[in-house]
Amino acid sequence: MTAIQWSDGAPIYRQLKERVIAMMLDGVLKPGDALPSVRQVAAEYQLNPITVSRAYQELADEALIEKRRGLGMYVTEEAARKLLVNERERFLKEEWPLVLERIARLGLRTEELLAAGEGNGGTQ
Repeated sequence: MTAIQWSDGAPIYRQLKERVIAMMLDGVLKPGDALPSVRQVAAEYQLNPITVSRAYQELADEALIEKRRGLGMYVTEEAARKLLVNERERFLKEEWPLVLERIARLGLRTEELLAAGEGNGGTQ
């Protein structure tokens, strides 16, 4: 795992869970990959092992990771697909309406947005 800056805005176990999810979405963790052990993560980030276990348990409850007896925790085969579907749905319901509101408030046109996206490495 990479360096993590903890914030006071959310419990650390939730921040750790979100970091693992981001790594899955970014392709850093792929289906079948092993996660670092609870002890390893706890030692590296100076966390209580129970905090790490809670984050891992939530990921397991969502079927994003699975425990392989005697081997550790592994990313499930369907994790990337599930995450993409969930993240897209969340974006469209929670974030996109706010973006649209801001676009309207600023009076931006579609052409301006597309040109700005292309100028910043967009995929249009």
